[in-house]
Amino acid sequence: MDAPGLPADDLLVRARAGDDEARGQLLETYRSYLTLLARVQLGRRLQGKVDPSDLVQEAFLEAHRDFQQFRGQTEPELLAWLRRVLATSLADQVRRHRDTQRRDLRLERQLAAALDRSSQALERGLAGSASSPSGRAERSEGARRLAEALERLPADYRDVLLLRHFQGLTFPEIARRLDRTLDGVKNIWLRGLSRLRRTLEEDT
Repeated sequence: MDAPGLPADDLLVRARAGDDEARGQLLETYRSYLTLLARVQLGRRLQGKVDPSDLVQEAFLEAHRDFQQFRGQTEPELLAWLRRVLATSLADQVRRHRDTQRRDLRLERQLAAALDRSSQALERGLAGSASSPSGRAERSEGARRLAEALERLPADYRDVLLLRHFQGLTFPEIARRLDRTLDGVKNIWLRGLSRLRRTLEEDT
């Protein structure tokens, strides 16, 4: 690529100037972040029916096509816009599974708000592991790093952490959801947090 390893802010400037390659690189930067948010919402609404990676790819296609509609200048503004695009894609999937053709703007707003809440939880970090308190841009960077680390965890670790910290389930609720023992869930949670911290430390 012509601009390997550029910071997101530089890619954003190039993408806004019409550089299609920079636009593709920029969107790819947020794949793990959006996949994690999609995974949380699908777990609540369409568990097992839609692959979060497919949903994010659909959102990327829309974001690439409609990028000129993005009017912001900063990474946090871009993330907010991408969450709205993802909410529209998710609402389309919900509509398909409800077998209805009518667009539901209220559902899209609800999903956008839910994605915003999940993103805020991600920015705060799990158990204080990741995000920086020094500003919105640094929190966004922390959220992206945390999402990438979570996506690299074994599925059982990631699922328990998401259910506990993003969906707010209790350990007994998680045990019932995953058909595991209560002690088993607690052990997975502890191992997952430990692995997550190590991954984040290795990445810094």
